[in-house]
Amino acid sequence: MERAIPWQSWETRGTVGHARALLGKHLVRRGPGGITQAWLITEVEAYDGERDLACHAAKGRTRRTETLYGPGGHWYVYLCYGVHEMLNLVVGPPGWPAAVLIRGVDGISGPGRLTRALGIGRSLDGAAAQPASGLWLEDRGGNAALRRIRASRRIGVDYAGPVWAGKLWRFTFDPRPTGGPRRKRPGRAPDS
Repeated sequence: MERAIPWQSWETRGTVGHARALLGKHLVRRGPGGITQAWLITEVEAYDGERDLACHAAKGRTRRTETLYGPGGHWYVYLCYGVHEMLNLVVGPPGWPAAVLIRGVDGISGPGRLTRALGIGRSLDGAAAQPASGLWLEDRGGNAALRRIRASRRIGVDYAGPVWAGKLWRFTFDPRPTGGPRRKRPGRAPDS
């Protein structure tokens, strides 16, 4: 049974709060033949409006950023460096361009690797984060323990200047308190 988080949930608090709240939630993907896989979210980054010089909206409303200005609870997917698709959850009220980049899930580190492994492309840009789109979020009761969340600088945003590049808006979470084994990435043979 699908327990998607209602899209309205992503219009209720600030971007940084949403980023932290995503840790420990599950990113769920329905693939070919209706096969569904769920992945625990372990790494995110917050991007908060036109004032945030690291956010795509810093240059204003464009064709590329139009999705950012829509209602929370929708996907913003864009091509980075002409190579990697990047998956973001739009958050906040309509008209406020903010999103959370999903950088990693348990077993997959890096936003480009994540989208490649889960078959996520720009066809999902603007789609609701609900089962009908084939990609949604679920709260399975495993929220990240605050003591295990780490805040650090966002990656690859030095162009935004020292204030915005220095924001501690990247959050990571290790779901194994004892450092247990990581989940295998999809499509990989077991190590021998």
